[in-house]
Amino acid sequence: MSNSKTEKKTRLTTDEIVKTWPELSVAAADAADPLKTVSGAPSNNEERTLEQAIGIQIRLFRKHYGLTVAELSGAAGISTGMLSKIENGQISPSLTTLQILAKALNLPMTSLFASFEEKRDCSYVVGGQGVLIERRGTKVGHQYRLLGHSLAGEVVVEPYLITLTEDAAPYTAFQHDGNEFIYMLTGEVIYAHADQTYHLRPGDALLFDSGAPHGPKTLITVPMTYLSIITYVRT
Repeated sequence: MSNSKTEKKTRLTTDEIVKTWPELSVAAADAADPLKTVSGAPSNNEERTLEQAIGIQIRLFRKHYGLTVAELSGAAGISTGMLSKIENGQISPSLTTLQILAKALNLPMTSLFASFEEKRDCSYVVGGQGVLIERRGTKVGHQYRLLGHSLAGEVVVEPYLITLTEDAAPYTAFQHDGNEFIYMLTGEVIYAHADQTYHLRPGDALLFDSGAPHGPKTLITVPMTYLSIITYVRT
């Protein structure tokens, strides 16, 4: 059960957040651009060059097949330095080199150009819709509604609306790759992560490494709902 010391330590004021992450200073953001988001994500204003797009595709396919730079360069008969420069978009490879790389990856050469004019993903789900998943066994009463999905890219994002009903049982052994963000909407719960517990009420948020065991430990007020966003690298 969460003690007052643990709970007090995990509740940060706005001033404390700004001190621990200076980039979030609203004044600094306003000075640069009054309409700019305070996100720390890098700007994506510049269009990708063809070389960069090809390099990204080669790296994605190489990682998908579990190959190192040395392994792919060896299979294609080119140097590791050249392959590294191609993946980073630093040189313009010849069509012959691309054909060799595509053959080494067992792909049609056209697939290496696929991301140059790729469309930006957007997933739209009408209220009350989404893919409904209901847990059974030890996780009975845990209802998941998938609110969208990422169609492409290196990072997978899975947003869920989670409802724990009156017959839900505590379960603290969830464990998976990536990171998870939880935002409480209704109800009240003691949520466990690794060797710590957190008393979550509506409006509270929790961001954690989901590789450690986690889950609702004590269900104080049910039914409860919370938003869970899971991110992990696509394999």
